[in-house]
Amino acid sequence: MIKELLPAAVAAAEAFGDPAEPPALFPAEAAYVAHSVPARQAEFRTVRACAREALGRLGLGPAPILPGTRGAPRWPASVVGSMTHCAGYRAAAVAFADDVVTIGVDAEPDLPLPDADVLEAVTLTEERVMLARLAARRPDVSWDRLLFSAKESVYKAWYPLAERPLGFEEARITVDPDTGTFRARLLVPGPVVAGTRLAGFHGGWLAREGLVVTAIAVTRDALTCAAPTGDATTSGAPRETACPPPP
Repeated sequence: MIKELLPAAVAAAEAFGDPAEPPALFPAEAAYVAHSVPARQAEFRTVRACAREALGRLGLGPAPILPGTRGAPRWPASVVGSMTHCAGYRAAAVAFADDVVTIGVDAEPDLPLPDADVLEAVTLTEERVMLARLAARRPDVSWDRLLFSAKESVYKAWYPLAERPLGFEEARITVDPDTGTFRARLLVPGPVVAGTRLAGFHGGWLAREGLVVTAIAVTRDALTCAAPTGDATTSGAPRETACPPPP
């Protein structure tokens, strides 16, 4: 499911629930989650099994994946990646840093957000107007939850590059219901990568199997299509790009 939203350079693995026989953990991982409730331990184990399967598809051996700052996974050197888990679904996506700058994936149940206060907290006024239009056109999708998922994917793609949190109000999401894509426009200065300032992200979404899933992958090739806002070679000003969707 998740792989459908990601470019060829990204390896992914997923699981629809936890296996009866718990996957093994490295000692440091087991210590980290030892005092968690059983459900948390199960999802922690399964999503790391997905991550190791995905790493294997890159030709890499298994490695411990411990949470770092603000819970972001610490990947092996030369690798970027993202993980997600929700009721009934776990997934991980990884790529070599030489090929992909950053990845963000998220999955949520295809159910409305709990109440209006939550919706107010995670959306901008323009986004709520868009959600009303989308719901009138296609009531079969929980668009508010999908938008929340897209913002989670944006955060996961943003954080390894910017190394600071990104508020829900600091990115504006536009969802295309026909192409299965979304665009995130950063409302704060984006991180600079290889002389290019990221103005936002493009990603993909799908709603299936009772889930809404979103994903972002910024490839190195995408940075070369940046529309310059300044001549980086003469003035030092970074170019700016919103990173086009993967092929």
